[in-house]
Amino acid sequence: MTTNDPFSASAFPASSSASSSTMSSSASSSIQLFFACTQYAAATVTAALRAGLFGSRADHRRILVVSDVSASPELGTPLDARPGCERLLPDFDEVRSWNDFIRPFHPAGWSPREQDAPLWQRAVREAWNLGDGPVEIACESIQANPSQAVATIFSESPIHIYADGLMSYGPTRSKLHPLIGSRVERLLHLDLVPGLEPLLLTEFDVAPEIIPTDVFVKVLAELADAADVAAAGTAGGSAGGTGGTGADGERPALLLGQYLSRLGILTPAEEEELHVEMVRGAVARGHRNVVFKPHPSAPDQWSRRLEEEAEQLGARLTVHAEPSLAEVLYQRLNPALVVACFSTALLTASAFYDLPVARVGTELLLERLSPYQNSNRVPVTIVDALLPPLDPEAATAHRPDERIAELVAAVGFAMQPQIYPELRPTAENYLTHHLDRRTWRYFKRRRLTALALPGAVPAQLAFIPRNATVRRVARRARSLKKATIG
Repeated sequence: MTTNDPFSASAFPASSSASSSTMSSSASSSIQLFFACTQYAAATVTAALRAGLFGSRADHRRILVVSDVSASPELGTPLDARPGCERLLPDFDEVRSWNDFIRPFHPAGWSPREQDAPLWQRAVREAWNLGDGPVEIACESIQANPSQAVATIFSESPIHIYADGLMSYGPTRSKLHPLIGSRVERLLHLDLVPGLEPLLLTEFDVAPEIIPTDVFVKVLAELADAADVAAAGTAGGSAGGTGGTGADGERPALLLGQYLSRLGILTPAEEEELHVEMVRGAVARGHRNVVFKPHPSAPDQWSRRLEEEAEQLGARLTVHAEPSLAEVLYQRLNPALVVACFSTALLTASAFYDLPVARVGTELLLERLSPYQNSNRVPVTIVDALLPPLDPEAATAHRPDERIAELVAAVGFAMQPQIYPELRPTAENYLTHHLDRRTWRYFKRRRLTALALPGAVPAQLAFIPRNATVRRVARRARSLKKATIG
């Protein structure tokens, strides 16, 4: 029976994955807790371990703590039980479930009260037999749970943040408590944009450290190999059975869905239309073999409409509904083109696998993201500035922004000026010299006005955008002028 008492014995079940040899605490080794919510995160931290970024295994007891932050985690498959994860688990001494530990609370929404943190730490240590020794924490986004909760519980532990996406290049989402931020020792990140350094946590002088690309790619190769084995073991399955190379030898175009409507950025109808635009664009580029990888939570009817659209255009569309990483499909399918909106997978395809990529919908998202400091803004900005659009004609004219570091700094300051006041001169310089028809999409005039930055509305006219009467009179004047001219 589930209990609501957070400190009852039944609320803290011991994981059955711990072996008897690891159940006894060792005074000669420290404890390292690695928190992961996704297979991509688990692969990232595994690569960091194999690269020696967390010291020698002989000196540490390493525990992988998995969690599921989806809306209904009880309906999903635990991370450590998903296909391919068996290749990652040998790098850890044991596996624990954060969902099981804090049940009935949800890991995405729960964090302990500060005064209860010592009690929770004692409960964790007892349930997982951590002893009284030092504990190190490696986790993802420090401003979201469960990372925030863990940092609160282990209030004296050093923290290592590992970032597995483009958000690491953007600013910290909101002001972080100094008692947490000052404990972050480093930011481990993938080199998705060579030459660009992360802005995340620099307000605490946190040093960024790159996870070697070759090591990470080798980890992903193991996951792809596991996927091939699983496919071969399925009746009628094969490595190419999910829409690989066509009968005529044509490599497919791979379309990646992100389920942006769930984030409130687009409406469901707009996102469905965005996927249709992907199909049309891929076919316009000459691809007749198309694979669509939907977000696991996306509605099934979206895929059905895409199949109908592809058929009308004379193409064949295959839906890959398995919950595998996009990078696994890169190795299994060797796509001729990868298309997405602003997924991190676009940069891994381009930087790690040297695959042709194309973006779609970024201009709409830059307009829709609200508030301006929405944490998706820098990822969308990077993809829009660096990668070519899907439209063939526009792609021909595209040139990657050579001032991407200055652009990201300017956008980062506009997003979080109170956290990064030292970036104001960089933002002012960029806006003074490089604000043009193309770069205006990355900024909002009202935001620049509020921060007194170049490109702001002149002070005497600042009232106009917010005055409904003035706007109505202006529209009537324009209508009368058009009628007179006509």
